[in-house]
Amino acid sequence: MAPHAEKAGTFVDWEGRVRPFAAALETNALSDYRVLDMLASELGHFLGARSLEQVQTEMSTLGPWSGARASKPAALPAQVPSTRPGQFVLATWHHLLDKGRLQDGEPFLAGTAPAAVARISASGAQALGVHDGEQVTVTGPAGSVTVPLAVTEMVDNVVWVPTNSAGCRVAVLGAGAGSLVTVTPGGAS
Repeated sequence: MAPHAEKAGTFVDWEGRVRPFAAALETNALSDYRVLDMLASELGHFLGARSLEQVQTEMSTLGPWSGARASKPAALPAQVPSTRPGQFVLATWHHLLDKGRLQDGEPFLAGTAPAAVARISASGAQALGVHDGEQVTVTGPAGSVTVPLAVTEMVDNVVWVPTNSAGCRVAVLGAGAGSLVTVTPGGAS
């Protein structure tokens, strides 16, 4: 089946709004509705939709969902931990291009991945006595990573580092998102 860049279609967002899109690339790959139609045909059934226009007509005939909606979650926000000087709440997530396995054997694609940095607010950097581009060490219970600082407009007392990038693996810290970590200037820990 074609990825969404190679086919036209429609998304229905979580609010039930129809969001049509056009194919960005012309290829010979088959759209999922076409593959489903061919499978159904092999099984002796006709789904009634062999073209994008027929699929869209079928969707508009069905109309939006009018049944009951799920209630809002009752979860309460987590408490933000208190920090002392040099201590930060860890924020982290994966870059689209990082040290993941899908880039094995593809050094040119992997070479376009963003460099690992620690992002801290201007007031956090000032409290540490460091400037943009200088090295900082983020230390957790199990280990540390040293990366350049990127002063970023963000919440105070939070440090963001990429989860699994070249030169920065959060797993070595022994801490996860929301944990308290220590940030120190340079390569010191």
